[in-house]
Amino acid sequence: MDDQRGTPAATLLAALYLVGGVLACLGAARPMDADTPVPLLWTLGVIGLVVGTVVALLRRRLPSWAVPAAVTFMAVFIAILAWRSATALGIVALGPAMTALALYAAHVLPLPVARAHAGFLVAATSAGAAAAEPSGFLLPWIALVVSVVALTEAQGRLAGRLRNAAETDPLTGVANRRSWEAEASRHLARALRTGEPLSFAILDLDDFKQVNDRDGHGAGDDLLRELTTGWARRLRRADLLGRYGGDEFVLCLPATDEQGAWELLTGLEDTHEFPWTVGLATAQQGDTLSGVLARADQHLYLRKGTGRRS
Repeated sequence: MDDQRGTPAATLLAALYLVGGVLACLGAARPMDADTPVPLLWTLGVIGLVVGTVVALLRRRLPSWAVPAAVTFMAVFIAILAWRSATALGIVALGPAMTALALYAAHVLPLPVARAHAGFLVAATSAGAAAAEPSGFLLPWIALVVSVVALTEAQGRLAGRLRNAAETDPLTGVANRRSWEAEASRHLARALRTGEPLSFAILDLDDFKQVNDRDGHGAGDDLLRELTTGWARRLRRADLLGRYGGDEFVLCLPATDEQGAWELLTGLEDTHEFPWTVGLATAQQGDTLSGVLARADQHLYLRKGTGRRS
């Protein structure tokens, strides 16, 4: 998980487990009913505290599958508590835990994945509640399930819009500098680990300022949109296009050596008549993102100086 998004998600996940563990231990220490499953509460409480502590300590190094797995694991815990609850009130009282888990999933996971988790949470806890001895909680349970599903959908849509706004250049619709660098860094780390070729290109528009001065900034904006739309149509699904500055764009080309990169860039040139110059660099062992981009930038200005385009 990357530090910019993964660390807050992991920290919040750790908090959910730690709070859940503390509450379970408190419930075991001071049971509210003679039939309260005290050993189970102690077990779940200790597990919650241990998992929460591990997630907190490893929050910067959690693999990508850890968060979905932990969300599923907690849903199973809640379902077990519903099954073993001694009273109908105890079953319905699991509502805040279900809601918190569903909102967390909707906040940190893509909406389709969050929906799947919410569906599993509702199905598992409903099965647990149906198998429990207490009865008479059907109407409150239906209201709870509807609330969980509705809140998951609302939070997931809102989080998706916020992520899109934070990661996308509002004018062209391609990745902005921050999100491009985060994704490109992941590609670079993977390429250095596997030895897979990886190329980076900087595309700088020639005399773009003259377009703004002659035709106005609206015409310049239209040109940027036309160029990026044409490029995006020619790029492969794995290629990453980003806007790095006013009229400067960057490309991350996974599984692409220098020859393959030039072939792809030649195809981009055919999408629009407006001239642009490119600088290209391929990743080498020991590279950092800033280092490989610096080589691409040097190549760009060398080609600018010689009058050579893409």
